[in-house]
Amino acid sequence: MRRKVIFRNRWLPYLLLAPQLGVTLVFFIWPSLQAVWQSFLREDMFGLSSTFVWFDNYRVVLADPGYMAAVRRTAVFSVAVALAALMPALLLAVMVDRMLKGVAFWRTILVLPYAIAPAVAGVLFLFMFNPSVGVVARMLTAAGVDWNPRLDGTDAMILVVLAAAWKQISYNFLFFLAGLQAIPKSLLEAAAIDGAGGWTRFRTIVLPLLSPVTFFLVTVNVVYAFFDTFGVIHAVTQGGPAKATEILVYKAWYDGIIATDFGRSAAQSVILMIVVIALTAVQFRYIDRRVQY
Repeated sequence: MRRKVIFRNRWLPYLLLAPQLGVTLVFFIWPSLQAVWQSFLREDMFGLSSTFVWFDNYRVVLADPGYMAAVRRTAVFSVAVALAALMPALLLAVMVDRMLKGVAFWRTILVLPYAIAPAVAGVLFLFMFNPSVGVVARMLTAAGVDWNPRLDGTDAMILVVLAAAWKQISYNFLFFLAGLQAIPKSLLEAAAIDGAGGWTRFRTIVLPLLSPVTFFLVTVNVVYAFFDTFGVIHAVTQGGPAKATEILVYKAWYDGIIATDFGRSAAQSVILMIVVIALTAVQFRYIDRRVQY
């Protein structure tokens, strides 16, 4: 039986919600409405005059081959970041969950990268993979790998994917570890008594019971790859070389701040917001059906 919380003062719940609602209004709803309005305008580079052009900005953006290339690039980038961040996090969570001693220590150590800002994480990987002075780059060169993210678009994309995924592994690790520790040990012990091996127990018991956590993390990681990786891209490649790492969020920033095309930049921001909302809705609508709670 669930306990029902009853407030003696009818205004207390609204008072408790007010700070969060205020933050959401000021930092999300109001800027979003401003972006929607600005996407219907065409302004000069100084912002002194504007013309209402209806959907002209959207038509120009969607007809731009460079924008469609950024869409494909973002799709590849988001899938790669999600996979590169989820799989190592699950492996680390399984290893820590099996430890009998030192769990708190390793949990603290593995969570530390999440406290690092995306731009700082990008700079760390930029130094490690720098073709001239980077330790990892020198190891790759010694192994016969022609590594140069300054000139090769594929190398640059691999670099930003690694930097963005490394930043997110800690977050995924925490949730996977919590999910593993919530699984009743009696189920695993009963399966072991019945003769199920380690992989069989993991595949038939652990993974299905982890599906709510996995579903949540897939949604969070996709949104992270679309929005929160701007700092990594800006610090490491600035969208280069030759726009090989220019994803949608970075293109919207570049067209608005550098190219001073405010209307089309706002249109790109609105499209990006709609795409992320649609992807999240599809995940909850179809993937949620396969989740076992």
